[in-house]
Amino acid sequence: MSDDQNRQFFFDRPVEQLSVLPKAKKLRKPLTVTGGVLIGAMVGSLLGGGIAVGGYYLGTSPTPVVVNNSLEVNWVSGASQKALPSVVTINVGSSTSGGSGSGVFLTADGYILTNTHVVTLDGQAKNPTVEVQTFDKRTYSAKVIGTDPINDLAVIKIDSPMSFTPIEFADSSSLNIGDSVVAIGSPLGLTASVTVGVVSALNRTIAVANSSVPGENGSGLQLWNGKGAAPVSLRVIQTDAAINPGNSGGALVNSKGALIGINVAIASTGSSSSTVQSGNIGVGFSIPSNVAKRVADEIIKTGAATHALLGAMVTDQPFNANSSSSFSIGALIKEVTVGGPAESSGLKAGDLVTKFNGEPIMDAGDLTAAVRWEAAKTQATLEFVRDGKTQTMTVTLGTLK
Repeated sequence: MSDDQNRQFFFDRPVEQLSVLPKAKKLRKPLTVTGGVLIGAMVGSLLGGGIAVGGYYLGTSPTPVVVNNSLEVNWVSGASQKALPSVVTINVGSSTSGGSGSGVFLTADGYILTNTHVVTLDGQAKNPTVEVQTFDKRTYSAKVIGTDPINDLAVIKIDSPMSFTPIEFADSSSLNIGDSVVAIGSPLGLTASVTVGVVSALNRTIAVANSSVPGENGSGLQLWNGKGAAPVSLRVIQTDAAINPGNSGGALVNSKGALIGINVAIASTGSSSSTVQSGNIGVGFSIPSNVAKRVADEIIKTGAATHALLGAMVTDQPFNANSSSSFSIGALIKEVTVGGPAESSGLKAGDLVTKFNGEPIMDAGDLTAAVRWEAAKTQATLEFVRDGKTQTMTVTLGTLK
């Protein structure tokens, strides 16, 4: 869809907030670096209704990846060869707009995982036309099974007698900073593209604009100043593997070709007020595979994903309350919901949460994202400071509705 225009999502440095950019130039024109962070789907207007329909094919097995020179094969070649057949390109259209992104096969019978912002055109399309092109260039119609705007994940399905190659999932909790990774997807519509990098950071919290999600008072998101969309806090893997518009929903795999993340956003430099597109600067973000698998399994089973609820209003705690320091040292409980999980477990206003399930909590966004990672009604361990003393408690989380 080379004639499609794109709309992207940005957040200002420090990399924590996103807002919507105006439409940019056509894809084949040069892209100028601009400021903020992009969610990596390509979204734009179409002159006509829907998007062009590709050819449909019948067959029994996918085409294998070709290795031209076995003597020069390295770990990147091996990881790519394993994962490429599991990665797809997704085209989405409505009567007035269209866009594209990427996805990965979850099952041999055609369930595919991608981003909510890909299949909803940033919340603009409620009943979109969805088409999928596989690695071997076969094209299929797909239907949306369910979306999870909180984690920006969605599951779609194609019906076909073909047997597809599902992605292998790795344990994202076992990742180390510096681990080698490969990003696979369709940046700028360039299908089956491979880039390489490392894990730059783990458990990085970013806030992205999502017009599909209502605002949540007291979640730490009340500090959001974006326009036209509510913010969603995501805890992500940061990588320097090149990720560009169109990579959204694609795979981030380890050196063995197993999925460790679903690509969701990138950072860019310069002025976020610019109306031109930006691309990779080596700061990309992916939703961890453990979260993605939990959400995907729930959507396939019930059509929706569950999310945990702490039942507390939280805010950042400055490093020095008597200064203008921008550093926070935890999530301060401002208020607990009567009868909610926090109150029932003994949390009180004034408690400073510093760890959640063993992971450091530096601000309200960290705690919000960490809680949303969990399924409803699960147990979590919180470390907090009360009256200068560090305490630990187990909380049975509620259900976000």
